[in-house]
Amino acid sequence: MNASKPIAITLGDPAGIGPEIIVKAFRDAPEVTRGCFVAGDVAAVRAACLALASPGRPVWPVALLESAGEAAEVPPHCVPVLQVVEPPPPIAVGVVSAAAGRVAGDCVVWAARAALRGDIAAIVTAPLHKEALAAAGFPYPGHTELLQAESAAYLGRSVSEVPVRMMLANDELRTVLVSIHMSLRRAIEAVTFEGVLQTLRITHQSLGIALGGAPRIGVAGLNPHAGEGGLFGSEEQDIIAPAIAAARAEGIDAYGPYAPDTVFMRARAQAHKKGEFDVVVAMYHDQGLIPVKYLGVDKGVNVTLGLPLIRTSPDHGTAFDIAGTGQADASSLIEALRMARALAGIDEGALAAAAAVTAA
Repeated sequence: MNASKPIAITLGDPAGIGPEIIVKAFRDAPEVTRGCFVAGDVAAVRAACLALASPGRPVWPVALLESAGEAAEVPPHCVPVLQVVEPPPPIAVGVVSAAAGRVAGDCVVWAARAALRGDIAAIVTAPLHKEALAAAGFPYPGHTELLQAESAAYLGRSVSEVPVRMMLANDELRTVLVSIHMSLRRAIEAVTFEGVLQTLRITHQSLGIALGGAPRIGVAGLNPHAGEGGLFGSEEQDIIAPAIAAARAEGIDAYGPYAPDTVFMRARAQAHKKGEFDVVVAMYHDQGLIPVKYLGVDKGVNVTLGLPLIRTSPDHGTAFDIAGTGQADASSLIEALRMARALAGIDEGALAAAAAVTAA
């Protein structure tokens, strides 16, 4: 990954808080947004700039880019935007619409293809609305599946040949999911030997690169008390434990299965001590995401593992109920940008020096 390339921040659903938190990130965290640009719609970003203006806080200008490569040359105190979609009709804030879903989806498609070509270093995705995405005709339940499909098409493979997993992380806890966006009934059926082993392999490989060494992986069971020796279910004995044993035979540092109600506490890192594990593999969406989000939505970052590109995202949604009010918190987006920079190997010292020269 070329660390001199810019990072693209996709607009998200323009009816949600995406444009607002993007503007706040550029305004409040210039050291993190340096070298980044918005892949989106100029009018939507300008509207957010206007909405956030107040006495003592002038309207932040928008710098219109002609190409992604111009992001490094943008002066401070503005929001650089590359128009990557057809300008949409007026979009009502806080309302689900196909028009908004089309903008959000098209921005992600553009960024994915740019990243796969090597034009940008990473993608940070502002939240989109799944119902709006579906209304626009996209056959994907969310970012992860859309990016997986784009990657598969670029590589000339089937989607099944580009397995991906969701990791949610903050300063205290990381968790990777065996299944992502599906019903709970289907998610339980997705707990297979192959699925668990594949998750362990992806976690080992992807997180090993980020940590600079093999991660210690704790594996959650599916059933209460990890099945209690078969009393509450047999998946641990029949599926999960054999997958862990196979992973360990490949040199993967995995342990479990452990009771889901305690393994996350064991993995939690705190100021006075490290966690017992670097990451927890959870069997389904809510089992893994609730513990991380409980520790603080403002610090959570969503990372897609297994893609041939870097993608991070804040761990919250479009928040239609507060869109346009100026109340949205940009902290999670800022953390997602920090994570993307770290994964892309961007030299913070060099960027700070470049920013000082530009400011002068």
